Amino acid sequence: MARTYRALAALLSYPTEALQAATGEIAVTLAEEGLVPAPQRAAIDALLRELAATDIYELQERYFGLFDRSRTLSLHLFEHIHGESRDRGQAMADLIELYQSHGLEMAPGELPDFLPLFLEFLSLLPQDEARAMLAEPAGILRALADRLAARNTAYAATMEALAHLAAAPDIGVSDIPDEDPDDLAALDVAWEEAAVHFGPGEQADGCSTDRLRTRLRAAARDASRPPAHDVASA
Repeated sequence: MARTYRALAALLSYPTEALQAATGEIAVTLAEEGLVPAPQRAAIDALLRELAATDIYELQERYFGLFDRSRTLSLHLFEHIHGESRDRGQAMADLIELYQSHGLEMAPGELPDFLPLFLEFLSLLPQDEARAMLAEPAGILRALADRLAARNTAYAATMEALAHLAAAPDIGVSDIPDEDPDDLAALDVAWEEAAVHFGPGEQADGCSTDRLRTRLRAAARDASRPPAHDVASA
């Protein structure tokens, strides 16, 4: 079990004063376990300094502007694979079942595909199993890392570390095309979609964990292929 995943989860969570107070502990955890290479830890140190020294309200505004205003940087993994299709509902149910089987309880209103929550789950697993699970959405992590880097934000260092741990491909994959974060009209249109339903969707053969892995692996398909809205059964 690696605390590194929990540390990276904290860095991608909504900024709070508790997070600001924990930046030193996060740096120590990353250094002690050594899963993140030194050059990437140095880049993460810049984010830690920013979190520790910046006014909390400014941090929260920046976070909202990056991750909540734009779907292209969504930290909900299945948003990049299924959008609002009914397949996402079954994938959500499978992920909840997987969490429960390992004793992870979700907070009310939390969605299971939220990346920080997924990383919390990985911190409960043996290291080899955690690495294998993180590799499933590797293409999404690469897309997010590249998009954050293009926005010149310190958060890119954390996503780059995750892409490294996932052995992500050079080309990221997301069914959400990149967008201009300052084009508010386009953002409004992008969010005008039907609400997702989290009940059972299309049934797939095999156990729920197999279906989950199949859906996550959809993001690792060749980036040259057109986006697929129906994922093959496990």
